[in-house]
Amino acid sequence: MSHAEYDVIYERNVRVPMRDGVHLASDLYYPARSGKALPGPFPVIVERTPYDKLATDAVKQAKFFARRGYMVLLQDVRGRYASEGEFYPFRDEAPDGVDTCAWVVAQPWCDGRIATVGLSYGACTETALAAAGAPGVAAQFIAEGYHNYHNGAMRQGGAMELRFMIYGFRMAANGSPEAAQDPVVKASLLKAHREVAKYLRYTPMKKGQTPLRFTPGIEQWVLDVLQHGEYSPYWSEPVAYSIVDRYDQYPDVPVYWLSGWYDTYIRSTITNFNEFRARKQSPQRLIMGPWIHGVASIGQSYAGDVDFGPDAAVDYDDLRLRWFDHFLKEAETGVLAEPPVRIFVMGGGSGRKNEEGRLDHGGQWRYEHEFPLPRAVATPFYLRGDGLLATALPAAAEQASSAYVYDPRDPVPTIGGSISAVPHVMPGGGFNQRGRPDVYGATDDLPLGLRPDVLVFSTPPLVADVEVTGPMKVVLYASSTAVDTDFTAKLIDVYPPNPDYPDGYELNISDSIIRVRYRDDWDQPAPMVPGTVYPLAIELYATANLFRKGHQIRLHISSSNFPRFDVNPNTGAPLGTGQVAVAATQTIYHDPAHPSHILLPLVPGAA
Repeated sequence: MSHAEYDVIYERNVRVPMRDGVHLASDLYYPARSGKALPGPFPVIVERTPYDKLATDAVKQAKFFARRGYMVLLQDVRGRYASEGEFYPFRDEAPDGVDTCAWVVAQPWCDGRIATVGLSYGACTETALAAAGAPGVAAQFIAEGYHNYHNGAMRQGGAMELRFMIYGFRMAANGSPEAAQDPVVKASLLKAHREVAKYLRYTPMKKGQTPLRFTPGIEQWVLDVLQHGEYSPYWSEPVAYSIVDRYDQYPDVPVYWLSGWYDTYIRSTITNFNEFRARKQSPQRLIMGPWIHGVASIGQSYAGDVDFGPDAAVDYDDLRLRWFDHFLKEAETGVLAEPPVRIFVMGGGSGRKNEEGRLDHGGQWRYEHEFPLPRAVATPFYLRGDGLLATALPAAAEQASSAYVYDPRDPVPTIGGSISAVPHVMPGGGFNQRGRPDVYGATDDLPLGLRPDVLVFSTPPLVADVEVTGPMKVVLYASSTAVDTDFTAKLIDVYPPNPDYPDGYELNISDSIIRVRYRDDWDQPAPMVPGTVYPLAIELYATANLFRKGHQIRLHISSSNFPRFDVNPNTGAPLGTGQVAVAATQTIYHDPAHPSHILLPLVPGAA
């Protein structure tokens, strides 16, 4: 691989023109020697970010690549920090990315080839510019990015992920021109972000009633995401919201896809990898680690309260350098000699507390040729009337259904999971599924499964290790007294008691939700008929977890997971507008005619 053989000289706030006359501030990092920038030409690394191009991680990355013979451009996206224009999240990233790349390839220091990098929003800027036909794109490393924001991030199963409301407060307080230009406005926005948990108690948000009114573009975006439940042109037409209809026009370039089992873009990353692999000739690679969302997590061994061992961390810069050196410098880095899929299979640890006080869950890396794994066997585990989760169908003599009352005014609190960008409200990752003082909405330290609005189904203690690796689905046969409601599902790895955890440990593995009005179609909502039994499919994020001998596989069924998802008021009112909530009786059926189950991809040979 390339070595750090150059010095670095940088040029701040170069004004790059966009087609509408707006200029975006860009910092250029030149490979240099003896205090002078080298003329090149060089391959160019481009990253476009809403999080400040002067952020420590961004600058460190830019210098890393420049020292190794790459020209680097870091750019504040439209309406952020030093760039001009209004920031409506994601709206302008496709055309602005195209214009930026066109400017780059016209510079004498560019050899005509661009490699893009980015994570999360930065990954969105990569895919948006490429799908829109940006010139010069020769290779990409896309970390934790989207394929379609309607069902892969901002909304899940028809419900809104409220982290994006919190994210709006964060973006308004940091980097907005309104905050930069008025210290009073900045103080108000910073205070609102610190105390955003208070605003969650009064969702859905009302226009003009929060400090977001000082940043009209961001406020309108939060309201739009909250209120646009149907899959409409709002979601499908902007390139930066959806590339699923643009796969064929996407350039045929090598792409490395990265995500983590506690990231928020698991489904998107796996979908993109498989679609590109089927449609393109260029090499595609996938890595899935045991990480939460964000650059820092990739270099850590833990996610939330759970540790996976020192091998879980990878060197993010080295991983990207190997990829780009191969394709932009024709160096033999060995990256294509490895199988195309690398996954971290969680589990296998001691189950005790490590020195940092985290659960030692353990795990190991494994190479694969495909994902999902062809050898994984989709196995139904049926919900049974006695709270059992079993591979045998329920018998007619068993209790035929289980019921609970879902009250939107007392939702089940969120404890970990695939959550990003809001650690001060609901940290992501793996956690024991019981209340803690720092859990939003928790009133005690008891297990969530004790709540009357949570149904619990568990296997007996396993007699052998069971590996679950791949996408998962919960099929419920359910009715409600409401005309619209939600159902949630959560897969849990239950540790038996030990001296560190005398009550055992219930580790969340994956969860999701379905808003029943969207049970048949994302763009054609339909009310429920109270008392009618409906088959419902809840798509859980994929995982790779080894359930050890003596553990139990557990499933929680409920109707809320707050504030991860917005609360359904059970009234059928238009999304994001209803101020009235009513309780509903929810019934889950588990008889031979209504075999509710979770479909788990079991990998043979785990024992």
